Amino acid sequence: MRGRTIKLSASRRLVGDLMRFSIGVPRVTVQRQMNLRPLLDARDGADARPSWTVLFLKGYALLSQEIPELRRAYIKFPWPQLYEYPASVASIAHEREHDGERVVLLSTIKGPEQRSITELETLIRAARSLPVLEIKEFRRALKLARAPAPVRWLLMWLGLNIGRKRARYFGTFQLSVYSGLGAESLNPLSPLTTLFNYGPIGEDGSVTVRIHYDHRVMDGANVARALERFERILNGEVTDEVKSLVQRGAMTIIPSVGTSK
Repeated sequence: MRGRTIKLSASRRLVGDLMRFSIGVPRVTVQRQMNLRPLLDARDGADARPSWTVLFLKGYALLSQEIPELRRAYIKFPWPQLYEYPASVASIAHEREHDGERVVLLSTIKGPEQRSITELETLIRAARSLPVLEIKEFRRALKLARAPAPVRWLLMWLGLNIGRKRARYFGTFQLSVYSGLGAESLNPLSPLTTLFNYGPIGEDGSVTVRIHYDHRVMDGANVARALERFERILNGEVTDEVKSLVQRGAMTIIPSVGTSK
């Protein structure tokens, strides 16, 4: 059967390069069925409800602040070792339209544990709504994707394996979800130490939450305990912040223009 060839776009090359480095990570998944009814009720009480992405992001950042393993990375330069960061950098996957194509691009947020829910909401809205080339991380990634393959692979290898550079360019953990589309990913790939996601959230607050982790950095029992603590953080500290914002009427989103530059 005669078909047609389609040239790889810059964004497709970018995804291919990320998978090239992700496929070598010995990734294991641990999941927990959570009941987030307290957080669900607090969120429903807000006039401008914060997105679930922001609430989970804030909770995971607080979790990472408590558990050093979640801020560690396996790096290979100058020799195999673990590198621990003093704070987290979140890497968030966004689907955007660019050059007539739906593409997945990653934005980063430094120190999400130190930011308010309102500020995190603003940053994520900016990454989802500003023109693609106005977002620094998107522009840099698409520029790299146009370079020759050996150059791309060398720069990505260095970025992932030089400890001081890795968090800046790739983050310390990744969040990628499809729950808004009624679906969930069971085996996502990432070159980072952990990627977490969650499924659709039930009317009673039930939800399946997964942490996909690099087994070279940590073990499953630690991740299982982290998920238990994650649930308590979401129903505790994160719920309390939402309630506080509602009481103060502070759920107004800051204008997003220029916030991701």
